[in-house]
Amino acid sequence: MVSAVASAPLILAAGEGGAGDLSSGGFFAETAWIMLVLPFAAFLAIILVGKRMKGLGAELAIGAMGVNLLWASVLFVQNMFEGIYREVNLTIGEFGTFAGRRLALELGFVVDGLSIMMYWVVAFVGFLVFVYAHGYMKGDIRVPWFFASLSLFAGSMLVLVGAPNLIQLIIGWEGVGLASYLLIGHYWEEKENSDAAVKAFLTNKVADVGLILGTILLVPALGTFRFSALSAAADAHSDLLGGVAVAGALLLFFGAMGKSAQFPLHVWLPDAMAGPTPVSALMHAATMVTAGIYLMARTFPLYQQMATEARPWMVTIAVITLFVLGFLALVADDLKRVLAYSTVSQLGYMMAAVAAGGYTAGLFHLFTHAFFKALLFLGAGSVIHAVHSNNMSDMGGLRKEMPVTFWTFVVGSLSLAGVIPLAGFWSKDEILATLGHEGYTAFMWVAILGAFVTAFYMTRAVALTFFGTYKGHGHPHESPPVMTAPLVALAVPSVIAGLLNIPGVSWGPIRNFTDWVGARIVPMGDYHPKAIEWELAAYGLIAAVAGIALGWRLFAPDAETQQARDRLRIPVLYPLLHNKYYIDDLYMKGVVNPIKGPLARAVDWVNGYVIDAVINGAGAVTAWLGGLVYGRLDQQGIDLLLNAAAGGTRGAGGKLRLLQSGKVQQYAGAFVVGALLLVVAFVLVT
Repeated sequence: MVSAVASAPLILAAGEGGAGDLSSGGFFAETAWIMLVLPFAAFLAIILVGKRMKGLGAELAIGAMGVNLLWASVLFVQNMFEGIYREVNLTIGEFGTFAGRRLALELGFVVDGLSIMMYWVVAFVGFLVFVYAHGYMKGDIRVPWFFASLSLFAGSMLVLVGAPNLIQLIIGWEGVGLASYLLIGHYWEEKENSDAAVKAFLTNKVADVGLILGTILLVPALGTFRFSALSAAADAHSDLLGGVAVAGALLLFFGAMGKSAQFPLHVWLPDAMAGPTPVSALMHAATMVTAGIYLMARTFPLYQQMATEARPWMVTIAVITLFVLGFLALVADDLKRVLAYSTVSQLGYMMAAVAAGGYTAGLFHLFTHAFFKALLFLGAGSVIHAVHSNNMSDMGGLRKEMPVTFWTFVVGSLSLAGVIPLAGFWSKDEILATLGHEGYTAFMWVAILGAFVTAFYMTRAVALTFFGTYKGHGHPHESPPVMTAPLVALAVPSVIAGLLNIPGVSWGPIRNFTDWVGARIVPMGDYHPKAIEWELAAYGLIAAVAGIALGWRLFAPDAETQQARDRLRIPVLYPLLHNKYYIDDLYMKGVVNPIKGPLARAVDWVNGYVIDAVINGAGAVTAWLGGLVYGRLDQQGIDLLLNAAAGGTRGAGGKLRLLQSGKVQQYAGAFVVGALLLVVAFVLVT
């Protein structure tokens, strides 16, 4: 039986639970499910008719994301002025009784501050990436399949962020993983690309075990898959989960480590650059890698109220990710890999903030990072499109030939580095304030050093790409408007988005970012500074400026070869960074090769000589029994009896057939004789 529930007992209804009254959102909130469905409709339509369309299906993908952007924008603006909360669950089945209630399998959608922010970010960045891809992929192979997979990717992410329960989140989670596999391996003709797709898929599958086991642990105690029940239990300081809270929380975090590339499960993300650049932009800015941060934010009450013991471990891993892995960008020659390691580092910032108790600080950096990181990846794609190489050693001096790409790339780089007044400054500063306020002072200083490293490697990237003399062999040129227009559109929020959450600053009736995403969550203990902490902000800014200055001093001077300019070849440190701390080697030699070698051979032997022997033996016994049944019982028993009965029936029928002469006189005589015999028998009996 299917039923729709617009506000179950465990769900806080509009007007309850925290930061002001919450409205139902009206028509656009009630029909928000359309945003979840449209990309999948585009996916199917492109597969069916994409090859016969002028744009090879790109127009269907862009159209679906355009409608989603309009829909999400209405909700986004509504939520700026008045909080929205609406949840719909469709019950598709029930099984078992846990915590005194039947456990229901449900699908649906939720419209609240957190999901609205993610709807809009995915739609806004996705729409611009789709438009950009229409120009970038022109003349490429398998264009319809590319846009179909891109639509599947965006749709799966929307299913994930719109999920009101863990079951639907897992469905979207796995959909994102599948789509990423298809897109990373788009150019599967080259083994390196297919290997990267498999690596991303398998690494995430390892982490997904944590998400599933965490769900298995937590749900029976709650008696439901719904996030609202988890929030209600945490808000009431319930001991409903008991001792499983910490274990379940750590397992969920392990799942998030895979999608959001936290150390040491980050190894798949740099290799994912094998996919087309639009994929990298969408994956690293608004979709896949933010899924783990979103999961931590959606389950924030669990960590804030029930599993506080897990948080120091999470912060530690996140800070290692933001600082240690950022250094890898210093030695990468591939421009997209520099940005990939940057993404890993920034995800560490987001995770550290959420784990430390800064729900809105982590999400605000997710929000601003989506704009400038998408801008940087699309800018890198514009450069690659012009010079036909990913390597900065084939670039240089491109600022004159590609002015739009250059200036927008600089804006994105400065925002990423955390230079005031760009968006990245405000969101990163709030993370630093959160770490200091929550007692993670040492980690706060490490994060400030991380800001220095970020500014340093981005200055290197800008200098090697756009300054000096051109080192390539082609004829670089500015990209067409279909590719440069999205760059300009993304540059705008990269500059101004930070103004939406300046501590202590209000914009009249427009609520700040904390209020947008904090309704029903922030009252549970999220930290948000009440005013700008100028001293701390100055430390972060000084670190960024110092990184830019040192980077410019080292990498700006031109030379005949790029290698001479890129002279960060410090003994011991350079080999360590160049080999990515040997983590990939450790996985290959300690995990993959043993599995491919002795373990694989052992499994093959067991399969061939044990399992196959049992199955083949069972088959032989079955065949013997079949022969016995068929030859003895069936052929010589049942068939013999049936054939004998049939022969007797056939013989008797032959005799009786002789009586059918067709002569009426004989029939009449037989009738009379029979009648007389019946009369005689009757007389004798009576």
